[in-house]
Amino acid sequence: MSNLTKYQIYDLLNRPKPLWLVKIDLSETNLWMADLSECNLGWADISRSDLSWVNLIKANLSNADLTQANLYEGHLALANLTEADLTRANLTRANLDRAIMNGATLVEANLSRAILSRASMSKANLSGAILSRADLGKADLIGANLNGANLNYTNLFEANLFRADLRGASLENADLSGANLTEANLENVDLSAATMNDTIMPDGHKNSS
Repeated sequence: MSNLTKYQIYDLLNRPKPLWLVKIDLSETNLWMADLSECNLGWADISRSDLSWVNLIKANLSNADLTQANLYEGHLALANLTEADLTRANLTRANLDRAIMNGATLVEANLSRAILSRASMSKANLSGAILSRADLGKADLIGANLNGANLNYTNLFEANLFRADLRGASLENADLSGANLTEANLENVDLSAATMNDTIMPDGHKNSS
């Protein structure tokens, strides 16, 4: 549990923003609907906490521990999650528009119906993650690990998947129109039911169908 009492947490969250919360321990804490916008939570421990509907717009969460955190419908647009650990976190319906998630760990995280448009996720680890019906339009997924990920009905319009690992990923009815799959690993991937208009294939050639 957090080293702070419930009163201390309540008092802290009601102070003038933005807050400096670097390396703070907020693990297993109820932060439901809290306003942490623009706060600095770098290296913080927020694991297993309830962050449903939290406001983390433009917050700094770089290197933070968010393993198994509940971020259902969280507002994380423009947040910095560089190298953050979100293993098995719940990000269902979360808004991560233009978030910076380079090198982040999202192994087996639930990102179904999440908004990740224009997010920067270079070399992020999304192995086994659930991204069904998520919006990854124009997202940067260069070198990302999507091994075994669920990308059914996912919007990947003009996403950059250069050298991404998609081995065993499910892409049923995914929209890959205009996406860049140059040098991507598509071993054991069925693209027969995906939309592939103007998709750049692993060999560098554009698919015209």
